[in-house]
Amino acid sequence: MSNKIGLKRTLSLPQLVLYGLGTTIGAGIYALVGELAGIAGYFSPISFLIASLIATVTAISFAELSSRFPRAAGTAVYVKEGFGSKNYSTLTGILVSIAGLVSAAALVNGFVGYLQQFIQLDTWFIITLITLFLGGVAACGINVSASLAGLITIIEVGGLIFIITISHGALAELPTRWPEIIPPLSLSHWENIFIGSILAFYAFIGFEDMVVVAEEVKDVKRNLPLAIMLTLGITTILYMLIMVTAVLALPPADLASSNAPLSYLYHYFTGDKTTIISIIGLLAIINGALIQMIMASRVMYGLSSHGQLPVWLSFVHPRTQTPLFSTLIATITVLILALIGHLSILAEVCSVIMLIIFSLVNLALIRVKRRDPHPENTIVFPTWIPMTGFVISVSFVLITLINVLLSG
Repeated sequence: MSNKIGLKRTLSLPQLVLYGLGTTIGAGIYALVGELAGIAGYFSPISFLIASLIATVTAISFAELSSRFPRAAGTAVYVKEGFGSKNYSTLTGILVSIAGLVSAAALVNGFVGYLQQFIQLDTWFIITLITLFLGGVAACGINVSASLAGLITIIEVGGLIFIITISHGALAELPTRWPEIIPPLSLSHWENIFIGSILAFYAFIGFEDMVVVAEEVKDVKRNLPLAIMLTLGITTILYMLIMVTAVLALPPADLASSNAPLSYLYHYFTGDKTTIISIIGLLAIINGALIQMIMASRVMYGLSSHGQLPVWLSFVHPRTQTPLFSTLIATITVLILALIGHLSILAEVCSVIMLIIFSLVNLALIRVKRRDPHPENTIVFPTWIPMTGFVISVSFVLITLINVLLSG
């Protein structure tokens, strides 16, 4: 089944930045603060800064590639253009989709745990209801789903800003206490900072999902690369402020012992119940799952429209102008995975998959730049940037695999 209806270009730059923030600033930051404080202590902000620089290198590669090849399959297109292999491209696209769908399923499971703090319902019922709801939103059209995601993102980012605001007293101490968060030139300190940066790096993953909506973006060659860089910049500022505030307000050991460190911060400064922060966390989880489902469906659509997956996956509904069957497959897959549960090992595997994909993307850009170093109407960055991104991504894959083997 096929039709000639294309995707609708409705996303403006602000909508795209909100979409990017929604997929990058997820529920992880609400728990990651404590884990990172347990590893890097007062130097946790430095770990976040290093992680942001590492993420920025690969984000720049995505920005240039999105300007060169603004098509829906995103990463799969980049690999195809770089290596000239349809098989590599298809495999990459499938891996990206799998990673996104497993991530969405894990988020749905996380939602169940948070919701059951407020209301007791059967797990299978909550999973089914929320997954079908998200699938329905995704099928309604990119404008509806991106608008909802944008609204939730505003609430989510607002929650972080609210926590920063109420703890401004601690932040005001920075001019006198800044030496506490600057590490000495000691190997033991920097070893922990580096380990912390590996953990913090995962809080920045998400910008790569932005490229799959390329065919739904207005003035895509300008807006998409710009949105990627703006998303990463805003994310870095928020993360740094949260982490600096946290370690100045409370001892890192206290943060590390809390399962909900931002809720702990909120309670510490206000003395109030943490209901509002828990609700924002719920919305953050929902937002992340929705965006992952949209991403996976667009990758399937993009591959199908180029003959790399069954043609019926590229069917676009004439009214909503969304890839209907790709969205349906994404919804069913997330539902099955979420009902199976126990996805912690799969989530680890997905992290490795994403790092492998980052390695391929950086290498693909190097090869593309050699063939066509200065294309017209395209943003171009120096070749050393994707080279650095490739080395860093491969190193992270090796480090992650070694840690898995040692822990196993």
